[in-house]
Amino acid sequence: MAPEVLRNEPSDEKSDVYSFGVVLWELCTMQQPWNGMNPMQVVGAVGFQHRRLEIPNDMDPVIADIITKCWQTDPKVRPTFADIMAALKPLQKLNASSKTVKRVDQSDSTT
Repeated sequence: MAPEVLRNEPSDEKSDVYSFGVVLWELCTMQQPWNGMNPMQVVGAVGFQHRRLEIPNDMDPVIADIITKCWQTDPKVRPTFADIMAALKPLQKLNASSKTVKRVDQSDSTT
């Protein structure tokens, strides 16, 4: 949850953007956020101490940048979902082209 939600402050789409950043972090790291902390500790750490999850050094820099922007303290400066989609689009194309290369390589090895 976004820090402002944990503090029971007004929230909007930008709070969902923060949460999306956490989900993206989970997908990229295959880890549970704040593992080893109870819910009240997470509320204190995120909502009041402004702590964020650690982004691994080996994470794709584009993804790391998206996550960092999603976790901005001021909700107004977090990206919109349209901004996030625009940033992710090139990665989708890159992934699609790498699958094509793999298919070509695999078909070459079967002949």
